[in-house]
Amino acid sequence: MYNYSACLRSLRKFLPIFILVAAMMPVKRIVAQQNSGKLSDLSFIEGHWKAVMADRTVEGEWMAPDGDNMLGFMRMMSGNKASMYELLAYEQSTQGLVSRVKHFKPGMIGMEEKDKFDQYNFVEATKGRAIFQKEGDDLRIVYEKRSDNQFAIMRGNMADGKWTFKDLFLFNRVK
Repeated sequence: MYNYSACLRSLRKFLPIFILVAAMMPVKRIVAQQNSGKLSDLSFIEGHWKAVMADRTVEGEWMAPDGDNMLGFMRMMSGNKASMYELLAYEQSTQGLVSRVKHFKPGMIGMEEKDKFDQYNFVEATKGRAIFQKEGDDLRIVYEKRSDNQFAIMRGNMADGKWTFKDLFLFNRVK
């Protein structure tokens, strides 16, 4: 017959030691490693660019990275009329590299609240390619160098458990 009371006495005796030893052991955590990204991951978009589509033209200018930021802006035209402006600030923040975007209607009428903006957090980069994900959304934006004189901005959504991307704008360098 098994002596439960002797077992409990032994357990009470060694339990504090077990808890102390367990607390001191390193715990292996499964954490998605966030790559913080660098402004140099985006340096290939520096310059003056234009995307011409059937229904509109998008012209953009991206300044060289300087300090902890890089700035860009786009003008979207339908015919000879502006349809939207976009200001893009890429910043090194405590969260890593982020892209903060504000949209404006003609007349500089903000589309977001005065102190609001769309934030895209850096996901990953390879040579000539950088991926950001919209905060709180399953939307990704990819900047991809196609050649020295061409790059694309692609929009991606999660479908059937995988990301699918489509060109949003295909920019050619303006000389």
